[in-house]
Amino acid sequence: MVTAIVSHAAERERVLYSLLVGSGLRVGEALGLEVRHVSPDGATLDIRQSLWHESLQTPKTRNAIRKVHVCSALAALLRRFIGNRRQGFLFRNGEGNPLSQRNVLGRSLHLILERKLKTAKQGFHGFRRFRMTWLRKNRVPGDLERFWMGHSDQDVGDLYSKMEEETEFCLKVAESVGLGFELPEEKTTEMAEVAPIAPKTVEQGHTP
Repeated sequence: MVTAIVSHAAERERVLYSLLVGSGLRVGEALGLEVRHVSPDGATLDIRQSLWHESLQTPKTRNAIRKVHVCSALAALLRRFIGNRRQGFLFRNGEGNPLSQRNVLGRSLHLILERKLKTAKQGFHGFRRFRMTWLRKNRVPGDLERFWMGHSDQDVGDLYSKMEEETEFCLKVAESVGLGFELPEEKTTEMAEVAPIAPKTVEQGHTP
């Protein structure tokens, strides 16, 4: 089902859905990502903010501030999607603003589920549940699972594991776990990139 959803999605949403399933991010965390939050190799995501009702907010708990590591296939997809961009939101509209969760849900995901796959509508949380299930099927250490998913610590041992400092180990586990679904074959044309939005300037002597 996940493979089918991703394959039916338009280019931008296809990358978004692949990221949600392959990382376990909350949709607000994914939509709040900026290019600067993605490592140059695409394999590490620095989760520092979230989009809620089209407004950026800082995470409410310390566990939500974390680094999430992804496998090489997803990292390569992110690098191609970012292209030569150096700033701005990872997923943005034509005006350079972050995508609306409601718009993506109504104009993409629900249409794919109902019209293409002939199944009941569901929200983005299904992607997150898929990732958690896949991590457990592959016996990912519990403290690393909680770290990636942004869940609270369960015991004192979690407090001392310091997963955020074990980058090499985290990347190795992420690669061994993989995605759990198939990415669609690459198209011959490069991914379309939204033109960068020039910042508005205030002329000297004038107030905005």
